[in-house]
Amino acid sequence: MQFPESWLRAFCNPSLTSQQLADTLTMAGLEVEELRPFAPAFTGVVVGQILSAEQHPNADRLRVCQVDVGQGAPLNIVCGAPNARAGIKIPCATVGALLPPGEDGKPFAIKLGKLRGVESEGMLCSAKELQISEESNGLLELGENAVIGRNIREQLGLDDMLFTLKLTPNLAHCLSVFGIAREVSALTGAPLLLPEFSKVAVQVQDQLPVSVQAPDLCGRFSGRIVRGVNTTAQTPAWMVERLARCGQRSISPLVDISNYVMFELGRPSHIFDLDKIHGGLQVRWGHEGEQLKLLNGNTITVDAEVGVIADDQQVESLAGIMGGDATAVSDDTQNIFIEAAFWWPKAIAGRSRRYNFSTDAGHRFERGVDPSTTAEHVERITQLVLDICGGQAGPLDDQTLALPEGKPVTLRVARAAKVIGMPVTQAQCAGALRRLGLDVTEGEGTVTVAPPAFRFDLQIEEDLIEEVARVIGYEQLPTNPPLAPITAKLRTEAKRGPFAVRRQLAQLGYQETINFSFVEERWEHELAGNTDPIKLLNPIASQMSVMRSSLLGSLIAVLKFNLDRKAQRVRLFELGRVFRKDAAVKDSDTTVAGFDQPMRAAGLCYGPVDALQWGRADRAVDFFDVKGDVQSLLAPMQASFRPSEHPAMHPGRCASVWLGDRCIGHVGELHPKWRQAYDLALAPVMFELELDAVLQRDVPVFQAVSRHQPVDRDLAIVVKESVTHAAVMDAVHAGGGELLRQAVLFDVYRPKKLGDAPAGGLAADEKSLAVRLTLNRDDATLTDEEIDGAVKGALEALAQRVAARLRA
Repeated sequence: MQFPESWLRAFCNPSLTSQQLADTLTMAGLEVEELRPFAPAFTGVVVGQILSAEQHPNADRLRVCQVDVGQGAPLNIVCGAPNARAGIKIPCATVGALLPPGEDGKPFAIKLGKLRGVESEGMLCSAKELQISEESNGLLELGENAVIGRNIREQLGLDDMLFTLKLTPNLAHCLSVFGIAREVSALTGAPLLLPEFSKVAVQVQDQLPVSVQAPDLCGRFSGRIVRGVNTTAQTPAWMVERLARCGQRSISPLVDISNYVMFELGRPSHIFDLDKIHGGLQVRWGHEGEQLKLLNGNTITVDAEVGVIADDQQVESLAGIMGGDATAVSDDTQNIFIEAAFWWPKAIAGRSRRYNFSTDAGHRFERGVDPSTTAEHVERITQLVLDICGGQAGPLDDQTLALPEGKPVTLRVARAAKVIGMPVTQAQCAGALRRLGLDVTEGEGTVTVAPPAFRFDLQIEEDLIEEVARVIGYEQLPTNPPLAPITAKLRTEAKRGPFAVRRQLAQLGYQETINFSFVEERWEHELAGNTDPIKLLNPIASQMSVMRSSLLGSLIAVLKFNLDRKAQRVRLFELGRVFRKDAAVKDSDTTVAGFDQPMRAAGLCYGPVDALQWGRADRAVDFFDVKGDVQSLLAPMQASFRPSEHPAMHPGRCASVWLGDRCIGHVGELHPKWRQAYDLALAPVMFELELDAVLQRDVPVFQAVSRHQPVDRDLAIVVKESVTHAAVMDAVHAGGGELLRQAVLFDVYRPKKLGDAPAGGLAADEKSLAVRLTLNRDDATLTDEEIDGAVKGALEALAQRVAARLRA
């Protein structure tokens, strides 16, 4: 919320500087996000009056003005503004003045000069040139009460400071200048000027029939008719100025009055064009399918969960949020109906977001607006309307149906001292609460408060403790060191941290991406095979409606984003949490019953294997490249890869990753149907692993290097095409015995067909594998008998397990 300091000090004027006042508000929980002067620094600009304005002899669009600036002889100034005319008072920058800096960041200096042969002794200024407004319609015309020769900063109060507060939802009573002044008075002890609401004289007896049909929507409704208003009247300059300094542009007198009272007292209201209302008004919940064109031009469809104000023919307003276009006031309006109501916060909360917009009125009503002052605020609005637009007021119609009951809240002094962390007395607690204007009753070691109508946030004991702490001052809290011992949690040697995994993936050429845990429901069905994802009750966007159970959808979305921006080669990874339903999970400090939330590591490769280079032939990344990255990531642990299926992956180019007896993830190409759906020129290769398995590390064990010469033996074996590499290696290691140190497949031969028969002595369904065995022992040189025995054992195991034979 933005407001000018001068308006705040009109209600409460403590003997504090602007910065001290900002610090006081911040330390009381009303964070001052920004503090800046209304106008930037400039010098040498005074109030001047144009005595005459003659046509420039050498230019059609310039005038030669004689300007009185209170310094004796008038100044001769050439001006091109269309509204430069005799008699008006304007800001005048004299020779030597420094105007606010332009785009180059340097102040603009006013010098004596000539324009088309005529000497100019200064410059007449617009509001935009002084940087106090974005709009420029010529010279800034000042009021008749402006004092000639007076510094323009003093005349217009340009040194007024603008406060921007960042308020938490429990501070709804501070969403007005008076509400903030009430807080300042409590914090500083400075007197508070209470606004007075005198009743206006009733001159006509007309009343608009209003039927409140939904007490759970509207608890109190106040309104009155005013006839004969002049909507073409000018909004007073003081009101326009205060609204501008609150960040609100002047629109029309009636709209400005409504906005002014909202900023002044925190009361959103609405003014209807009475002649556009058909019959009376009904305050009710909407009916399914009803439509309303709003003041912002949008046409919306309401339902039974949205409150409306309707007449006998149609819906006229979205209750507590925005008025309708059909009954909006205009320059032709002559008779109006002023409305101020108490809308239940639960009936307004969330309704604006359903239609993708927000309003100042909805922001206040969904947090709670004082229901006890609707009639007084209608009187205030009426008086401003009569003063500015004239007219004749009718009697006030005030209907009270159901108001919130403020239940007493008790604070235990001992409990307050414990929570705040410093000794406080009962007198301190009671005094702090009374300073806030609360009705306090004291007991034996207790203080009981009856919350006033404007405090919707005082519901439990902790709310009162917070009020006591911030009035006493957070800066008064002692700086006691913690009493609990601090014990560092050391990671075991058999485990590494997530940062090490990130670092290794980055060394492998991957770039980290961080994504929302909320994803499209379609991703869960298609890429994770999850038909029952965890749905969000209040998603931040329609395409982010469920919690992800896989990281792959997020990576593909990032890939598509980069490809749309002409990226050719993409390497991505993410370490993130996934979410899935699991009835076996119980509540604990780190878990939520019924939901499993494991961490996973996932990666994706797309495009050429190498970056732009000339050393070798280009080729696209394939399954084995990414499999190698997974092996590097898991090393020195030896993972096994088994053919598998995954909803997101190619059925023939997908493998599950196993460590021992545990499946820790999958690696494979994107399924062709999803590749086509996402319009990808190449198939990306992906992996997704359980992070806790990736973090495991075998503790290194010392092993001496053998001093004896190793022996290599090559075996060429013939097996069926269906036999896997893993099966062959398992058989070799099983039969090789203790002497076998390593087995490596270094060649695969498949015969080419010559006519109808395959060549090379192999059947059509066979292949030849060349395996190199490395044999050694630590204590002696191998003998021929030992070597032959190890090779024979390997061959026998191959024959028994995979039906292999030596190639002839």
